[in-house]
Amino acid sequence: MTRSKPFPTPEPTADDLAAIEGEMPLIEAEILLLDAQIAIVTGDGHPSDLDWQRIRRAQRRVLREARALLDGNRIDRAA
Repeated sequence: MTRSKPFPTPEPTADDLAAIEGEMPLIEAEILLLDAQIAIVTGDGHPSDLDWQRIRRAQRRVLREARALLDGNRIDRAA
């Protein structure tokens, strides 16, 4: 008797993988922001100017990548 999986999970399609690949710059930017936030939370309690600069830089990158992703989606939908 062969056992079937209770919740079969199909492999991602090529379109799924392409969508994930398109979102990778945003995901990476969000990870950098999270790293900067973790550094402040786990630090000595007194974030330096450099820590705050790292946060601001990471926030700007997240916004830039989100905007680029949205702009790319708008172009795809118009085509």
